[in-house]
Amino acid sequence: MEVTEVSAEGLERKFNVKVPAAELQEKLDAKLEGIKGQVHLKGFRKGKAPLSYLKKMYGKGVMGEIVQEIVAEQTQKAFSDRDLKPAGDPLPHFNTDLEAVVAGEADLDLDVQGEILPTFETMDLAGVELTRPVADVPDEDIDKALNEIAERQKSFEPKAEGEAAADGDQVVIDFLGKIDGEPFEGGAGEGAELVIGSGSFIPGFEEQLVGAKAGDERTLTVTFPEEYGASHLAGKDATFDVTVNAVKAAAPVEINDALAEQLGLESADDLRKRVVERLEAEFAQRSRTHLKRALLDKLDDGHDFALPAGMVDQEFGLIWNQVENAERDEEDKGKSEDEMKAEYRKIAERRVRLGLVLAEIGKDADVQVPNAELQQAVQEAAVREAYMMNARGQQVSPKDVLGYFQQNPAAIAQIRAPLFEEKVVDYIIERAKVEDKPVSKDELMKDPDGEI
Repeated sequence: MEVTEVSAEGLERKFNVKVPAAELQEKLDAKLEGIKGQVHLKGFRKGKAPLSYLKKMYGKGVMGEIVQEIVAEQTQKAFSDRDLKPAGDPLPHFNTDLEAVVAGEADLDLDVQGEILPTFETMDLAGVELTRPVADVPDEDIDKALNEIAERQKSFEPKAEGEAAADGDQVVIDFLGKIDGEPFEGGAGEGAELVIGSGSFIPGFEEQLVGAKAGDERTLTVTFPEEYGASHLAGKDATFDVTVNAVKAAAPVEINDALAEQLGLESADDLRKRVVERLEAEFAQRSRTHLKRALLDKLDDGHDFALPAGMVDQEFGLIWNQVENAERDEEDKGKSEDEMKAEYRKIAERRVRLGLVLAEIGKDADVQVPNAELQQAVQEAAVREAYMMNARGQQVSPKDVLGYFQQNPAAIAQIRAPLFEEKVVDYIIERAKVEDKPVSKDELMKDPDGEI
């Protein structure tokens, strides 16, 4: 067996692998000897079939397996022996007829071509200077959050007899929906509690109940949205025969100890403290988002090296697929497809470059993702994926998805990647010079420009 480096241009590498037919036959004989005792052939006792007969019966299939093993083994070895790391799966190109090789009539001759990961020096992290925007949580935000909690806990009490329903009131209704005068499946209900203005029912339904009184019967006319979940109803005109059983007004809810106890907390002070902690965590996360963006900009500016074209093409393909399946944002309107592709290719290049830089820094620093943290993330991903699959009509459980993840290293690697990135970012921030800069809430809440 002979492996020769044919060419090395930039990040491209090409190797030639040659295996004489005689060597292939030796491997074939060894394999067949290994399976001789496992096969039952008519006319022969178990394990007593001659090699020539086994070769006739199984030779081509086994030789095919041998060729696959050689391709995988020698491809990996060609790169590892030269301390090169493939940037993707190298592609084999067979120079001899595979049928002839498998039949034992020709030497195996193939070229293996692929890109390697670039080598580069990472910038001095101690010299990185960053500004972190910070803002205090305004009292009005705290009060608003508390009022929203109180709003969700409100109860409704019957209005005076004969008093009409208004926006924000709750009506208790029986209803029967019809299309072309015929009731449709899922269009009926009894004792349904509906808050007018909540948007719980299809557009136009709730508004027609304003002014209704207990005991009223009304026929409402509505049109199902074009994007309605049930395709047989989407875009259809319908009527609903509605009987109003009761009209209720929201009882005022005070933010006090009783409300806190209703939520399982000790006091109103405890409730306020929890709200403040949650909002402060949200503000801190926004600060980190800006800080991370600033850091990635520094890393992007501080590194310049050749990128594997295949990795850039793959990343661009993912980005462009998202662009094609989404509405154009204001920035993209008016641009030609070529202009957009050029801009998104730059984004792809940035992502690939930063991915390689963060991976190199993480490797040098021996950054690890704790197994417990990874397993937690895998379980959460399994729950999300199962929910999405069930929403598409596929009946699966989180346990099913978890089993798939556990048997699929590539899926686990995808879940681990963002965790690893955040660990590396934390590692760099700890060593960088970070200065806090007070800003307004509005400034803090702005999305950072560009790609993170």
